[in-house]
Amino acid sequence: MNTSNEHYEGFKAEWLKEVLRDSPTSIDKGHRFARKILKDWIDFNEEADEIIFCDGAGDGGLDAVYYQPGDKTEDNASDCDTWYLIQSKYGSAYQGEKTLIEETQKIINSIEGLNPHLSNLSEDIIERLNNFRTSAKEDDKMVFVFATVDPLSEEEINVLQKIKEYGQKVLGQIFDVERVSLKTVYDNLQEKAIQTVKYKIPFSANLVQSGEDLLVGSVKLKNIFHFLNQYDRTAGSIELIYDKNVRKFLGGKGAVNRKIASTIVNEPHRFGLYNNGITIVVEEFRNIETDKFELTNPYIVNGCQTTKTIWNELKKKNFKEKTSTEELTEWESLLNKGIVVVKIVKVGIDGDNLLINTTKYTNFQNSVSQKDFIALEKGFKHWQSEMEKRYNIYLEIQRGGWESAKSLNQKTFEGKEYKAHVNAFDLLKIYGAGWMEEPGFAFSKNTAFAPNGSVFNSIMKIDTFGVDDLYASYLLLSQTEKYKFGRKSDETDRRMTRYLFCFLIINLLKKSMVFSSIERTSENITKSIIEIFTNETSVAAENLINSGLNIIKTYFTKDEDNSIYKEPDFYGDISGFIKGERIGKSEDYSPKLIELIHSEYQFLKRSHRGEKPQIDDIVELIKKSLQIPISE
Repeated sequence: MNTSNEHYEGFKAEWLKEVLRDSPTSIDKGHRFARKILKDWIDFNEEADEIIFCDGAGDGGLDAVYYQPGDKTEDNASDCDTWYLIQSKYGSAYQGEKTLIEETQKIINSIEGLNPHLSNLSEDIIERLNNFRTSAKEDDKMVFVFATVDPLSEEEINVLQKIKEYGQKVLGQIFDVERVSLKTVYDNLQEKAIQTVKYKIPFSANLVQSGEDLLVGSVKLKNIFHFLNQYDRTAGSIELIYDKNVRKFLGGKGAVNRKIASTIVNEPHRFGLYNNGITIVVEEFRNIETDKFELTNPYIVNGCQTTKTIWNELKKKNFKEKTSTEELTEWESLLNKGIVVVKIVKVGIDGDNLLINTTKYTNFQNSVSQKDFIALEKGFKHWQSEMEKRYNIYLEIQRGGWESAKSLNQKTFEGKEYKAHVNAFDLLKIYGAGWMEEPGFAFSKNTAFAPNGSVFNSIMKIDTFGVDDLYASYLLLSQTEKYKFGRKSDETDRRMTRYLFCFLIINLLKKSMVFSSIERTSENITKSIIEIFTNETSVAAENLINSGLNIIKTYFTKDEDNSIYKEPDFYGDISGFIKGERIGKSEDYSPKLIELIHSEYQFLKRSHRGEKPQIDDIVELIKKSLQIPISE
């Protein structure tokens, strides 16, 4: 077994530990596997989004479903809606091509109303799916996802493509298929995973060399399709060509893609006039014959939407080298004239800096962005190192990185044990909820906290933001885990209020600062949180935590005067109300919550049974953190 395979096997073993912990039942194993692989594969918000498990008798072929609505408020988000229909096959549940065909046929039959033996849950889901089909926009999707531990074989991939063609004939273009395995997750994490294999892909184009490391020119649309098709066959997944340092591009969706698709369908010969072009980075390129090149380990870093739309549209046309279909003849004649401008940059084996800069600068004017672009940010790489040095915490800047790092070998950690590991994106959401006063966004929107998202950009504009802010956020996140906030909580009031709780702690801390005439800067808040919560048993920490818990408990008790149920804009949807942008900030939207915060603050200021006010302990540590004499 080579080193790469050993690393993958180690990664797989680490990844599956969470699935197998505490000897779960077969059903629980399947549920855990589906949830974890979905979280690592797409932009799944575990706090706010729900996977509905429906496997069992009468499931109609559906193991689980997940609805991902489009986000029309963020520039870097997709605006289309997607239903993921998940077939999660863990262990012996997967029997190859036969399983693929049988399970898909069950799903399609159920959607078409041909399965009379559905459970009540599956009947409800099928009704929602059909309502979705009826009202779907052009780019909305219903994606059949086949999730396995190990990758599908070449024969199984061919079967999956036939399933897609059949599904689109029956259900329309809304139907799509995807495959995902632990190898997909692993490959998406490895910056140099493909380099160990040395994929060499032919590329036919009219190019000229400009200096040692640059080719510029044009490529026909059909040759882009052939290039992507060859890559998909060679690498095992077309998605890997978009994955240098990032998890997955935002492609195939949105208004931009509709315009690209429209040009391909209606005016392919004018494509080059309407499109800005694409950029490909490679380890090496060489001219093998006239207008034909060989690209070693290519990555498309600009033009992701362009190339993926070309790929999808030409597949819809069932494009081949030769076709006798008369209705395609005129269109194909125009297609042969269609080109796109291309730039190919040679970055070498270790050209990370050039690759990063090429990726960032060529995407500057595009909407391509997702949470794992954090891995591109030099600041986060530095903070990852500093988090280890200062606090002995592994800062994961790309989901799954922790499992990948652990699986390398003992040398990765130089014989040391980390105190903890934490995901950088999760910390940004804690910071955004508290410091930036955006608990509603933190609960509802991943894209706002991803690079180029509205809250992310606001955080990065803070001059003092750094590793200490991430550590302070980690301390708050640890408190939410200690008190079991989140989806797994047994208490209803804590399942959806992780970020609201953090907002309350910071809000009360700010009020304590005002009480002592201390400036409420982000830097001061961070220093205070570290001082107070490094020792989580400090009186100050207990006072803030208890105040936050009291507010949450009271707010979710129906009979209380300041209950969420009595907010003027509350109409029965707790989750929807908490996701509101104005929660905790607007007297018009959430006056009951604001009154609760004020009441708890007054309680902190009062003396009880002759003891000093609780706020004194909080202020004492705030002043200590800022080196302000206590006597002041």
